[in-house]
Amino acid sequence: MPALKSLGRIFYGLGIVGIGFLHFIYAGFRPVILPVAAEATHNINLLVYITGVIIVIAGLLIAIGIKVKPISLSLGVLLLLFFLFGHIPNRFANNPNILAAWSNALKILALAGGAFVISALYPNMSNDGLIGFIKRTARYGKYFFALMLVVFGMDHFVYAEFVKKLVPAWIPGATFWTYFAAIALIGSGLAIFINFKPRLISILLATMLFIWLIVLHIPRALGAPASDNGNEWTSVFECLAFCGVAIVYPFGNQNRSTSSK
Repeated sequence: MPALKSLGRIFYGLGIVGIGFLHFIYAGFRPVILPVAAEATHNINLLVYITGVIIVIAGLLIAIGIKVKPISLSLGVLLLLFFLFGHIPNRFANNPNILAAWSNALKILALAGGAFVISALYPNMSNDGLIGFIKRTARYGKYFFALMLVVFGMDHFVYAEFVKKLVPAWIPGATFWTYFAAIALIGSGLAIFINFKPRLISILLATMLFIWLIVLHIPRALGAPASDNGNEWTSVFECLAFCGVAIVYPFGNQNRSTSSK
């Protein structure tokens, strides 16, 4: 399945490139990267652009297959640091009891997990020192991704009335699709946690996410007003990256089991 592994890596890398590139088009950090209001970044635009450059370069190198192991590990660590020191303090300071408020924190955790999943596709590096610690952390990448899926599935139940409005008007049965997606997300996340039929879950989940990308996210981004500040386009690239993670996570499992023999 080399073609699938390459496709998943390319999807993930291009999703990361897109998120990074948006830092040069819209004001401020992308909310999934750091929870800083755009109007609060006027004096630190250079830092915003540097962040964008780093993310674009990392995503591009992953997409074209250059130094993927060290780059994906480094990206995973960077995104995890943004999660720990950017999103977590913000979330506990602002409405920590509201499930929907955790969306971007869970997304960047899943993107970090995706980088770690990508790193598992490639030959081992040294297990010594800091690299060894990072590699041990990277083993949990798929669980970071799975946690987001489970919580987002729960969101579909808690905020069903809002989610129904996201279903395109030309698709009948918005209520059915809302709950179907909820069950699919929760089921996929739990299946990843327990390693249940990873190849089948990978195909089904990636297909569902890709359909959402085409049917839901891209049309919403194309029709978004300027006041959206690129948030819908951010969702497009997030979905593309998550589709890539869904495709490749079983291969990372396979590589780990093979190397342990």
